[in-house]
Amino acid sequence: MAATHFWDDQEVARDTIEESNRLKAWVRPWNELSSEADDLSALVELLLTEEDPDLDKELGVGLKALAAGVESMELRTMLQGEDDHREAIVTLQPGAGGLESQDWAEMLLRMYTRWAERRGYQVTLLDLQQAEEGGIKNATMEIRGESAYGYLKAEGGVHRLVRISPFDAQKRRHTSFASVFVYPVVDESIEIDIDDSDLRVDTYRASGAGGQHVNKTDSAVRITHEPTGIVVACQQERSQHKNRSTAMKMLRAALYQREVEERDKAKEEVQKGMSEIAFGSQIRSYVFQPYTMVNDHRTETKITDVHGVMDGDLDPLIEAYLKMLGAATE
Repeated sequence: MAATHFWDDQEVARDTIEESNRLKAWVRPWNELSSEADDLSALVELLLTEEDPDLDKELGVGLKALAAGVESMELRTMLQGEDDHREAIVTLQPGAGGLESQDWAEMLLRMYTRWAERRGYQVTLLDLQQAEEGGIKNATMEIRGESAYGYLKAEGGVHRLVRISPFDAQKRRHTSFASVFVYPVVDESIEIDIDDSDLRVDTYRASGAGGQHVNKTDSAVRITHEPTGIVVACQQERSQHKNRSTAMKMLRAALYQREVEERDKAKEEVQKGMSEIAFGSQIRSYVFQPYTMVNDHRTETKITDVHGVMDGDLDPLIEAYLKMLGAATE
């Protein structure tokens, strides 16, 4: 990077810096764990020569921290897929269940936002269609951070909610469904052939936050890729041009993921299983009544703290899924 002509080609320079940062993100934690292990080894040798309750307690705390660090590093080694290092676009859609499922989709939107915030990721809401009676009709957000897609690919599928409905005067138990679609954010170096004649571009007035402006101009953009039927929309910016640019980015990500799935028959089968957002196709169930339980049907991971999961504590579920994938490839 210190070379005289390093910045002559800025695109190559940026790619080099990104790759360097990606490698540093692996090397730095490994060196830190190695240093911690050396310190603990020295502490063990000291305890072999003399008894010291304080040092013994320090050793116990250090070993727990080291074990957690090693487990975290082991999990990262499972993110070896072609796109696992990329950032993610997440789309939420309600399914069977009417108002209930629209409210459930909004709950999932909050859950993934809280998960991203816990990891220090940046969340940008690209599109949000509120439902008139409550909840959302759909939402799309971009989650920026190292390996966001690698982790969130575990979330793609149909999610099922069982609870006593707050909308039911008779307090009956309801079952609702919502789907989660996860795509990697692809960079400009990946060739995605999009013919302008295949696109239908619609503009409309944005809804939600934005003051009086949203009621006066058709700044929101919806793009339909007619050969595939993929629809993307963005109303984040006040500029129609910027919204179109972001929508095209979302479309490129969706088309790229489609191509990947066509090359990978196993992923294609998962996508087919998501075609009906209703009973029998769910990957995970969240039960609030008559007991509390989150059950991932792929890994059989069960967590009783459903409220903690809804507040973004998804890592145990994601880790179990990644470990299952790792075992399947061994």
